[in-house]
Amino acid sequence: MSELLTLGDIEAARELLSGVVRTTPLEPSRPLSATIGGPAWLKCENLQRAGSYKVRGAYVRIARLSPEERARGVVAASAGNHAQGVALAAGLLGAVSTVFMPVGAPIPKVSATKGYGARIEYSGITVDDALVAAREFAERTGAVLIHPFDHPDVIAGQGTVALEILEQCPDVKTIVAGLGGGGLLSGIAVAAKALRPDVRVIGVQAEGAAAYPPSLRAGTPVRLPKLDTIADGIAVGCPGEHTFAHVSKLVDEVVTVTEEDISRALLMLLERGKLVVEPAGAVGVAALMSGAVKAEAPTVAVLSGGNIDPLLLLRVIEHGLTAAGRYLRFTVHCGDQPGQLASLLALIAEHRANVVDVQHQRVSPRLRLGEVEVALSVETRGPEHAEKLIGVMRANGYEVTFRSA
Repeated sequence: MSELLTLGDIEAARELLSGVVRTTPLEPSRPLSATIGGPAWLKCENLQRAGSYKVRGAYVRIARLSPEERARGVVAASAGNHAQGVALAAGLLGAVSTVFMPVGAPIPKVSATKGYGARIEYSGITVDDALVAAREFAERTGAVLIHPFDHPDVIAGQGTVALEILEQCPDVKTIVAGLGGGGLLSGIAVAAKALRPDVRVIGVQAEGAAAYPPSLRAGTPVRLPKLDTIADGIAVGCPGEHTFAHVSKLVDEVVTVTEEDISRALLMLLERGKLVVEPAGAVGVAALMSGAVKAEAPTVAVLSGGNIDPLLLLRVIEHGLTAAGRYLRFTVHCGDQPGQLASLLALIAEHRANVVDVQHQRVSPRLRLGEVEVALSVETRGPEHAEKLIGVMRANGYEVTFRSA
């Protein structure tokens, strides 16, 4: 097993980062506090330079390279946040950076990475694919690989998040953070367990990209056959050697959340917290809201990043509204007679629901002769209102069928 970092390693990293990264705010969250029955706080690394905590580890790693190594340039693989962190850190330290990104990486993350001065190469469809290409590039050119999570310097840099949390909330009892490769959670666990052994440190993975539960059961890193999640920032197929050692030794619990859980969390953060957070950055909040974590308060959830594609944000908001029972998609079959559509819409309006769009179809193999199909998207005030609306429609003779798209 790899040697674990110490508190001294995290504190040394903090000295290196002084004047480089922001001490991000710790914001109270009333909705989360109500959910867990005690004080809940949000560590806003979505407001960090380059939009995530990743610049912390990237800067420490590159700063500790020799002048000769920096002169050869650095290379990284990332879906976006590590890319931006490496590009920013390399620029600050005078090193040329090349970043390999999966095909289909979010356009805003690609644009921002270029804006910080990195050269972009595309390879594969996952971060793991891009990492293979980055390693080949390093071997071919002599550039130094800046691993997204599996290096002691990177872990040390990410661990500075916990030093800030413990200063901002000295009585914290639970820290919840997203878990992909494990760099952030490893660093947090090192600092938290050294300073406050009683603090519970909990990692959260997306259900469709959860490599740690089987790895922990097996006692060794296990590679997933596929990844399927909107949380691209934590879509990592296999834990690293260093991070697995830290997580297995120091982290109290690893849980998973669904795509619906993540969508609800993002919606809450946007509506109630006025915070733009990417899916990977919201999984800690998702775990608390869904009850996947039984947290002792005060609790801190780390919002690890805010770099979200606006188009994805639109889809996630709609998904979150649907998951929260505030956005319904359904079809209704009714008679093909004058006034039928008007009557249907009047019934919906009478019960104070808002029709977002309507599609009226008269020809379909699904329809009987003299029947039409009306597809509607409707906004409601919540699950109870939605249930009442559907009950009223069925009571009035309408055949209601829910649809997913």
